[in-house]
Amino acid sequence: MADNQFTFENEQYRKTYWHTCSHIMAQAVKRLYPEVKLAIGPSIDNGFYYDLDSPFAFTPEIMEKIEAEMRKICKEKLKLERFELPRDEALDFMKDEPYKVELINDLPEGETISFYKQGEFTDLCAGPHLDSTGRVKGNAIKLTACNAAYWRGDSNRETLQRIYGIAFPKKNELEEYLAKIEEAKKRDHRKLGKELGLFTLMEEGPGFPFFLPKGMVLRNTLIDYWREVHKRYGYVEISTPMMLNRGLWERSGHWDHYKENMYTTVIDDVDFAVKPMNCPGGMLVYKSEPHSYRDLPLRVGELGLVHRHELSGALHGLFRVRCFTQDDAHIFMTWEQMKDEIKNVVRLFDEVYSVFGLEYAIEVSTMPEDHMGDEKDWDFATETLKQAVTEMGKDFVINEGDGAFYGPKLDFHLADSLGRTWQCGTIQLDMQLPERFELEYTGADGEKHRPVMIHRVVLGSIERFIGVITEHFAGAFPLWLSPVQLKALPVTDRTADYADQVAQALTAAGFRVEVDHRSEKLGYKIREAQAQKVPYMLVLGDKEQENGTVSIRDRKGKTVTMSLEELVAKLTEESDSKALPQ
Repeated sequence: MADNQFTFENEQYRKTYWHTCSHIMAQAVKRLYPEVKLAIGPSIDNGFYYDLDSPFAFTPEIMEKIEAEMRKICKEKLKLERFELPRDEALDFMKDEPYKVELINDLPEGETISFYKQGEFTDLCAGPHLDSTGRVKGNAIKLTACNAAYWRGDSNRETLQRIYGIAFPKKNELEEYLAKIEEAKKRDHRKLGKELGLFTLMEEGPGFPFFLPKGMVLRNTLIDYWREVHKRYGYVEISTPMMLNRGLWERSGHWDHYKENMYTTVIDDVDFAVKPMNCPGGMLVYKSEPHSYRDLPLRVGELGLVHRHELSGALHGLFRVRCFTQDDAHIFMTWEQMKDEIKNVVRLFDEVYSVFGLEYAIEVSTMPEDHMGDEKDWDFATETLKQAVTEMGKDFVINEGDGAFYGPKLDFHLADSLGRTWQCGTIQLDMQLPERFELEYTGADGEKHRPVMIHRVVLGSIERFIGVITEHFAGAFPLWLSPVQLKALPVTDRTADYADQVAQALTAAGFRVEVDHRSEKLGYKIREAQAQKVPYMLVLGDKEQENGTVSIRDRKGKTVTMSLEELVAKLTEESDSKALPQ
């Protein structure tokens, strides 16, 4: 038996613990408010929730009462007992809980209908659970939020209230978690995006972000870096149309399988769709001219603006939008080149993620039940992915059956400065689109052959990655990425011209500089520059003007005086090396 079997290191135990907490919460609600009807209460990645149909709103005050009752239930050490009932008896048993009745009626004939009982409370549930409510640490439970939720995710059904909670085996673990949540709130990219003038979201375009001048500097700098890296790794860049006709999307399979997420229109009596992804256009580019085996591998990148109709309730800042720029690339190759190309992509990922101080874990997603193509090809492709990663000395976990329908994939889960993970990069092998689009190359034998293809994204989408790094750096971006790199602060009107001269010299050297000429006290100007997360402030007084020097103050308040030439050399080295903030 593993040493960590009954600790939070074990995912199954952690989810069982949280699932039990959801039942404790439901029991507390029913004790305090018997008129509330129960829907569902699962564990989730970060805690648990329960959906409830209540005639009143669950205010913070009410949630505190529920928490207190949950602590009592934990102290009562109620045994959790599983039992089963035939369908008719189960329906009768749950007759006062309409949502449970619906769930029972939807179960297939012959399926086991199981319940869990703890004290006076019983819930329809498949389990598993802890053996006693006493296993849950009552003073390490916290109800964190209450949001609206549709019954069974259907916007045409009842609107319920979803209470979220979190719990840990020790109180100090809860305190650490809540402190991390508070820090995450301070880093919320929606909040920082507004405060730093990066982007905004408006009611005139839900899910369609507006990038502001400073946000465009950040975005374009990121894209410049993307282009520089891809040029070094042997990619060419293309751009494909944002809108293409129905025939293409039928050929790619999107019209039949993805149409509800696509924006469509009619042009000259022909159906068109705004592209939800770049791949089909990339296929047409490949087909636009003949290819030889000597051309392969062909690495083709595209920063393509795509549109997807996301539900309004799913929209979330830059993390979930309706239009975004996908940093796609499609690599066309022979089967023999597959392993080397995977390694080449992983090396590129290594370089890019290290620049932002982001570590990652790799997940290999294997063949799903609903797949296309020969299983032998799948086995070869999956084994090649594993071998490539292993030969590079990297670990991976298997995500069984979660590959795309057209091929297995590697997913890269990035860890930020708060330890949160983000799925950004992916490498997907595709044996099907080249077949659907009849892609060919002429081999050394003079015969026509079908290439195999890699789909891959590094950042995932430019917008989402900006959201991730905004929270990762808490808005204090590295020098090379900061929209404003330096703020020149003349101490008096006498040094205003000197501040302009310094700013002009630094601008000519390629840096982004602003001068604060306002008639405010120096301390106020410094505080404002710090609030704007400017990497360096240049304090320019009579002494600096007389000596032709600058006093440079970093974000932590450390000030050093140096010549302008020394400053340019320092900034150039820091910017060119893409050094992380200290």
